[in-house]
Amino acid sequence: MLRSLVFAAAASLIAAPAFAQRGGYPPKFEEGVTEHVFKQAGDVELKLYVFEPADHKPSDKTPAIVFFFGGGWVGGSPEQFAPQARYLASRGMVAIVADYRVKNRHGVMGVDCVRDAKSAIRWVRAHAEELGIDPNRIAASGGSAGGHLAAATGTIKEFDEPSEDAAVSSVPNAMILYNPAASFDPATLIPGEKRGGNYGARMGVDPTKLSPADHIDAKTPPTLIMIGTNDYLIGGSHQFTDRMKAAGARCDLDLYEGRGHGFFNLRPNKPSKDFYATTKSLDKFLTSLGYLEGEQTVKEFFKKK
Repeated sequence: MLRSLVFAAAASLIAAPAFAQRGGYPPKFEEGVTEHVFKQAGDVELKLYVFEPADHKPSDKTPAIVFFFGGGWVGGSPEQFAPQARYLASRGMVAIVADYRVKNRHGVMGVDCVRDAKSAIRWVRAHAEELGIDPNRIAASGGSAGGHLAAATGTIKEFDEPSEDAAVSSVPNAMILYNPAASFDPATLIPGEKRGGNYGARMGVDPTKLSPADHIDAKTPPTLIMIGTNDYLIGGSHQFTDRMKAAGARCDLDLYEGRGHGFFNLRPNKPSKDFYATTKSLDKFLTSLGYLEGEQTVKEFFKKK
């Protein structure tokens, strides 16, 4: 019975509302966004899409961030975090949106999504010199299932690809998580929550092996979590935050009153109050780490678009 509940928690994002996803597939970006193949998985080429600051050079050592899209490990598009990536590039960071394999397109399990996310962080660090980034200032971010993947890169020590160079770390230096699946503990589920079900085989491994809150220690990267108080995943964010603090690691929990799942997304080319607020919080956290400098320019930037 307990194992069935754990599997239900692991699969709960499969029922995520459609607005948790943004954009089409394959993704399309404006001119100036460069793409790199970071992994070949069978006949599938997985790409990173790079947004650079103005006049960026390979000789620079700029902080970087890698975003993972949401979609329940089933679908979704790298376009989801293009607005945040464009903004951070305008603030001086190299911002990257990553593709990864999902069930609908590639028939994979959740564990394969985690493997791809780890590969993405490792590739970025291994290619820091050509990308003009600081290999010691790489943040991982994402929303919903993508938030889980970002959290997994910073907590889960298994599931690196054996063909990759283990001397290059797949662990980010910071994490920014938008309504993430931060825990697969059934105790964190809202009583009576109907979303999800017994998707026991969905993760491909025991879900506790992929539950970020179960793998926290004092070396877990500093983390910001942004989540609505009405989100069905909020229990996991509380658990993750409590365990981070107990381990002596930094975790800022940014709560949005009355908001549900996917509240932070940019609605079709129309920035909302929640989009502005979460992007400002993103900026504030990165500034506190020394990844950004100066005042945030969120509204000014998007009003020009």
